Amino acid sequence: MTDLPADFTLLQVTPELETGGAEQTTIDVAHAVVTQGGKALVATKGGRMASRLEADGARLAQMPAQSKNPLVMLGNAARLIDLIRREKVSLVHARSRAPAFSALWAAHATKTPFVATYHGVYNAKSNLKRWYNAVMTKGDLVIANSEYTRAHVIKEHGVDPARVVAIPRGVDLTRFEPGMVGHERIETLRRAWGVEADDRRLKVLLAGRLTRWKGQSLLIEAMSRLKQAGQDRILLLLVGDDQGRKAYRAELEAQIGAAGLEGDVKIVGHCDDMPAAYLLADLAIAPSLEPEAFGRTAVEPQVMGRPVLAADHGAARETVLNGETGWLVAPGDAQAWADALVIARDAGAAARQTMGQTARARARRLYSVDAMCEATLQVYARVLEARVLERRP
Repeated sequence: MTDLPADFTLLQVTPELETGGAEQTTIDVAHAVVTQGGKALVATKGGRMASRLEADGARLAQMPAQSKNPLVMLGNAARLIDLIRREKVSLVHARSRAPAFSALWAAHATKTPFVATYHGVYNAKSNLKRWYNAVMTKGDLVIANSEYTRAHVIKEHGVDPARVVAIPRGVDLTRFEPGMVGHERIETLRRAWGVEADDRRLKVLLAGRLTRWKGQSLLIEAMSRLKQAGQDRILLLLVGDDQGRKAYRAELEAQIGAAGLEGDVKIVGHCDDMPAAYLLADLAIAPSLEPEAFGRTAVEPQVMGRPVLAADHGAARETVLNGETGWLVAPGDAQAWADALVIARDAGAAARQTMGQTARARARRLYSVDAMCEATLQVYARVLEARVLERRP
């Protein structure tokens, strides 16, 4: 493990700790720093994951870090300056654009090293938006969460490739371990979701918050086409929080009803036990309409030994091997997704199990949380060493 200074204190800044990959990575890295004997602080609005952060020995610095209001952002900068000085923070790590402005201002004011993680391939349809996105590139180094994201950062912002490090997101291999999931956990979910024990349909799980670009509506359309063709031996489980998007959820429910799919598509809401959820399913699906910068929901099921159907763009081309660990499908094409579901179903349980084991071995090797944390600590060490060299006469 990378050696950090004995008095190392990390301050991560993220909007919320509600749910999601960036939030989970924040907690994982904080835990790694604490394990090394350092201190870990997270400036955030808070959220349902905050208790896990504190259970790992890190500390919460609550502030409206999610706000895009310029006056609130200035206030956050003042709060961060005070926090950095009071806690003798060694390095600031920003994980989202709005709080990155406050974090960058505070880091400059206190001459504290600053890094940022480019967690998504942000749209930039104007120069103003491109300027807004570029705040993530203004630190000592930029971390990209995939090779796909790294190439985008270099091309979009003209950043020196030497300043952009690709560190794929990590999966907690102790939590996502099939052998650690008891049968009762799977049964609990099965009952909660209304899935009959003797249901022999192909169970397909789409994990992701209910937002249009995640592709839930596309999959319902694919399921509708299958039903019309008499190919209805598939159960689709939509797992994820609507996060206040009541209109989109209502739209999905109306689409399910109009297609007569009430028994074939279930919106089951947020799930705290994703390892059990993946084991309940036969197959995971990641039909994002826009390229995923990493795509945790295409990797976690593979770690659990489940093959994946994923949209053929973005980082899925790195995380899913077509025909070996899953299938890549034309993005946004409902008929292509309908056809792919039939191919996955007709492959049979034995073939899917073989693909799942191949997927598991590869994902464990490439996408462990330990590997991600070690690479992140190496970035911290590199930045601190560079600052020391700068100060030498």
